[in-house]
Amino acid sequence: MSLSITPSAANKLGELLQEENNPQTKLRIFVSGGGCSGFKYGFTFDDTQEEADTLVESNGARVLIDPTSLNYLMGAEVDYVEDLSGAQFVIRNPNAASSCGCGQSFTPNNMGGCANS
Repeated sequence: MSLSITPSAANKLGELLQEENNPQTKLRIFVSGGGCSGFKYGFTFDDTQEEADTLVESNGARVLIDPTSLNYLMGAEVDYVEDLSGAQFVIRNPNAASSCGCGQSFTPNNMGGCANS
């Protein structure tokens, strides 16, 4: 599977999507340059699925991933975590060689280490 979604993430995503009140809306997860480790994760709602997008569905949650981002997210898991730091979506990515304290930035395997560890 390209990406897995935990039941916790699927439940929270279902709540958020219901608030959008548009059955076509999905969560788009993407990877872009930046962050302390070189790449960062991004999340946005999107009601347009491009032809090249991968659609991942799990427990009612629908996630879109563009082809470039999919290369970095292959085999990753999306979870929703509530702890003392707050509540947030977390990506556990086996393709990340390192990540920084914020948890939203990572270095892909074979790209070096974290600038702000």
